[in-house]
Amino acid sequence: MDLVGACRAFVSVSERGSFTVGAAAARMSQSVASRRVAALEERFGEPLFERTSRRAVLTPFGRDMLPTARQLVQAADVLLDEAEAARRKPWRLAVPGICPTAALARLVAEAREHEVTLDLRVAPPAQRRELLHSQQVRAALLAVPADEATWSVPLGVATAHGPGVRRVYLETLRLGRGATGPARRVWIQPEDDVPHIRDPLTRLRDALGLRPAQLVAAADLTGAAAEALGGHDLLLCSPAQAVELGLVWRPIGELALSRGFALAAAADGNPQHLRARLGEAITRCLGAAVQATAPVIQTIDEGIRPRTPEGRTT
Repeated sequence: MDLVGACRAFVSVSERGSFTVGAAAARMSQSVASRRVAALEERFGEPLFERTSRRAVLTPFGRDMLPTARQLVQAADVLLDEAEAARRKPWRLAVPGICPTAALARLVAEAREHEVTLDLRVAPPAQRRELLHSQQVRAALLAVPADEATWSVPLGVATAHGPGVRRVYLETLRLGRGATGPARRVWIQPEDDVPHIRDPLTRLRDALGLRPAQLVAAADLTGAAAEALGGHDLLLCSPAQAVELGLVWRPIGELALSRGFALAAAADGNPQHLRARLGEAITRCLGAAVQATAPVIQTIDEGIRPRTPEGRTT
């Protein structure tokens, strides 16, 4: 028996003194209201109404049961309202600064089609992790090593002028003893200033005998891109970013690098439904390849749980 539905019929009929009017007020047919009240009476073992041809009058037992039944119906209504509010609660999501504005706008619009409200916070890698741990956001796209990632984006170097080769070997940046003029630099934008990208590049720089100043962590993408556009320096970036900036992109000859991203949730959330509904839109935002298998889900309590990698771009 639907106890809440039966109590709703009982309360509505008692307040209006009529099965016909009470049923209509409760948005059910008279036959349904009658069956529900009858089921409630059978469950209680006592009649709730004295039925006449014109009125439904409460019995003494019915009058005793009415206050508690009314409380049950009101509590059920509050519960339904709370559930709807929780379902529509905005997902405050921390996203990388590399995502183009148009792609983020499409992500928000697509989320609305799935009845998900997104409230985006654009932030660099360390700040996204801190926003998640402090629960200032419900979820975040965290920067992770490629073997722990749901999404992977290939990285290479881009220049204002085509290098004339299919791959750029960083050893070609080494200055000879008699060389004059400034050394060409590789600029790392904030999104890539993370250990799993920066450290391999630093080791490669040292192994090739490049100068320390030839690998530079930029304060922002705009400044780093300006150095590449205005001279002979190189910008570490994805192919999509190179196209957006009007640069020529090539992979690095000595080293395969990629950005890795995993969707993570704060302790009070699970982003799996977000990933299921918006996975493709997130993929487009990141400039990654479309994934095909199980996502990597993370919470601040559990840490990253790598699963089978999903079709990474190489």
